[in-house]
Amino acid sequence: MTKRFWNLFKVSPVVLAATFFVANSALAAEVNEQVTNVAQLSEAQDSNNMSQVTSVSQFSDVQPTDWAFQALQSLVERYGCIAGYPNSTYRGNRALTRYEFAAGLNACLDRVNELIATATADLVSKQDLATLQRLQEEFSAELATLRGRVDGLEARTAELEANQFSTTTKLVGEAIFAASDVFGNNRAVPGGNPTQNLDSNTTFSDRVRLNLFSSFTGKDQLQIRLNANNTVSNTAVSGTNMTRLAFDGNNNNSVVIDKINYAFNFKDAVRVKVDASGAELYENVNTFNPDFASSARGSLSRYGRFSPIYRQGQGGAGLTVTFNPKGPISLTGAYVARTANDPTVNNGLLDGDNVIFGQLSFQPSKAFNIGLTYARTYQSDGAANNLFQGTGSVFSNNPFGNGTRTESNNYGVEATFQFSKLAISGWGGYTTADALTGANAGTDADIWYWAGSLALRDFGGEGNVLGVIFGQPPRVTGGSIKNVANNVNLDDDKSYHLEGLYKFKVSDNIQVTPGLLVIFNPEHNDANDTEYVGTLRTTFTF
Repeated sequence: MTKRFWNLFKVSPVVLAATFFVANSALAAEVNEQVTNVAQLSEAQDSNNMSQVTSVSQFSDVQPTDWAFQALQSLVERYGCIAGYPNSTYRGNRALTRYEFAAGLNACLDRVNELIATATADLVSKQDLATLQRLQEEFSAELATLRGRVDGLEARTAELEANQFSTTTKLVGEAIFAASDVFGNNRAVPGGNPTQNLDSNTTFSDRVRLNLFSSFTGKDQLQIRLNANNTVSNTAVSGTNMTRLAFDGNNNNSVVIDKINYAFNFKDAVRVKVDASGAELYENVNTFNPDFASSARGSLSRYGRFSPIYRQGQGGAGLTVTFNPKGPISLTGAYVARTANDPTVNNGLLDGDNVIFGQLSFQPSKAFNIGLTYARTYQSDGAANNLFQGTGSVFSNNPFGNGTRTESNNYGVEATFQFSKLAISGWGGYTTADALTGANAGTDADIWYWAGSLALRDFGGEGNVLGVIFGQPPRVTGGSIKNVANNVNLDDDKSYHLEGLYKFKVSDNIQVTPGLLVIFNPEHNDANDTEYVGTLRTTFTF
């Protein structure tokens, strides 16, 4: 029986489940006819709104003539045992099966017992009690079957409740197994000519994450994530961050808590997320690259996941507020402090590395989404690979050298177009960075990047995705820093990122993704040979 039919009776969920089970037993053929009838119920918008009826005869096209129906009709008129659809009709002119009728009878028995238990037994006449007794005798086998199933389900429910992990917390796991190799003639060098052969070994690594999601109101979420990883970055052998994998990171598979946050709503108009640690803007806002944003089930490469503007301020603590999160136009503001927990000089919540972030999203439909993004970043130490968290060339990530306090203004535009099974996404970004201290104090750098992706969904099977990503990683294109004497990291040429992958859905919990990443002119230096990264990633979710 479908849920819509069972709403006709005021029966507990357990009784309904039991009836459903019974309906698939010896009387399957008869019940199947009723399912066909019920499936033809009106699809009007108000068909899910239940209203009380006081007469069985109001179901205009259900017209049984036996004594049992008329007896139940009399009980319903007095005690209101059955609820029906507002249009009060069945379509198909079929009578109820004995099991369906027994469910209705059981509802009236429960109602009469309720009246007796609340000291209103005088409302139940002796004649009605006699009618109920006769109906019970007539349908004793069906009622016994229903109640037996109810007892069994209640026992199983009690066992599940006694052994469940938590009443408020759900455990979600993810494991990645990956084999990868880097190919090419020479190791990339920023500026100048390569002098070292690229000598890479095939690797096999893993990453495991366990997420504890807790909800206390139904609209909030506390996340605590445990992480273990042993995927060494390809940079060590390739000479460039452009070959990095989406899921790299190495803590020798030591289990650490790398993320703690809590999100809640204000009357559904405002969504607030507080990150105590491990804050990442790309997990708090729309990145407009739905098929490739995930490190476990999306792009194989780091740059192919989303625009580098979402890597600003990565790590630490922060606050993200989204206004009108379910509307076509939403506005997000965020503040992230990378060293919020450090009380020493030039650190802490306000004085250390931080980012002020804003994004205006326009999502009129699933077919078209666009975002305008801005981030102002302050970095106190100018550590290497910091502007874009190791995405792009060495020069673009650290144009002024270590030990330089740096401010940057980052501007981005992102868009997604989805046409049935075809999705096209893209982004472009511009960053202007200024050196505040150090040997290059007073200089500035202009940095550009862009990319586009194409995803063909259900290619070769439901849930599979064939994807291509092409773009240019962050590159210093201008600014006074390019005129500094003895500066060999000039990004004078152009690198291109090309990635092809196929996400194969083995099951709802297993995905296998083979792919090839090609970097032309690594480190924006055409003296460098093209580099290739072949990867086979298997992702398990549980």
